[in-house]
Amino acid sequence: MFENKNNKQILFLGPKGSYTDSAKDYFAQKFDLVEVAEVPMQTIRGILNFIDLSLDKDILAVIPIENSIEGVVRETLDNLTRLKDKSIKIIAETVLPISHCLITEADSFDKIKVISSYPQGIAQCRMFIEENFQDKVKIRTSDSTAQAVRELKHPTEAAIASEKAALLYNKPVLARNINDEKDNKTRFVLIGREETSRTNEDKTSITFSTENKPGALNKILNILEKHDINMSYIDSRPSKKVLGEYTFYIDFDGHIKDEKVAKALFEILQYTKFFRHIGSYGKV
Repeated sequence: MFENKNNKQILFLGPKGSYTDSAKDYFAQKFDLVEVAEVPMQTIRGILNFIDLSLDKDILAVIPIENSIEGVVRETLDNLTRLKDKSIKIIAETVLPISHCLITEADSFDKIKVISSYPQGIAQCRMFIEENFQDKVKIRTSDSTAQAVRELKHPTEAAIASEKAALLYNKPVLARNINDEKDNKTRFVLIGREETSRTNEDKTSITFSTENKPGALNKILNILEKHDINMSYIDSRPSKKVLGEYTFYIDFDGHIKDEKVAKALFEILQYTKFFRHIGSYGKV
């Protein structure tokens, strides 16, 4: 469990009205962050770089990390892996339902020529776009769903975002609940330098790379199995260093302060070229 002490700022993927803004509100209420200054930022990379390079150590941040439909948020995973300050970790998580709206001044689909949103927002509504617009619209990506709404300038433009964003920026909603999968959820994480205590219902996240040899990943998974540790998620990203080399991301049950988790991580270290513990925190 994370306990707020001296934190003065909480960064989030803005602007106001984004889904990350809603996740930030949840964390602010849960951890009594009412006196912490809220700072919207344009990109996940910008958020993590700011924390990494800041001389002020009492900074928190909220970013999306996984969607139930599209999987891991690659910008988050890539930039978490590159952080220089290893004390920056995931300290809490929450999962929020995602219900997209088509927000526009247009009064019918046939008047819309451009649709913009965060890349995952576009991907989560791909079938809706194809069925209603075919190839008659230009798709434009933005830094966040709320940013797409804020940048609407013409009745021929539309944004895919939350109803909260439409209300906040006083824009009409033409269609609601347009995401292709109705049980659409995104996991958001709270990032900071605070230590977390055990709750007995914890999750640990690690990222690592192995030698590009047969069975290298299997050795890691066998260690988790040997210590009776349940793995809940695995994903991989190109290392961007050597063709065919990957960086893996794994979530599993337990806290780094649990004896069996500590032993397993010590063994895993022996088989990795790169390793980073990116958080132990209470499960949702």
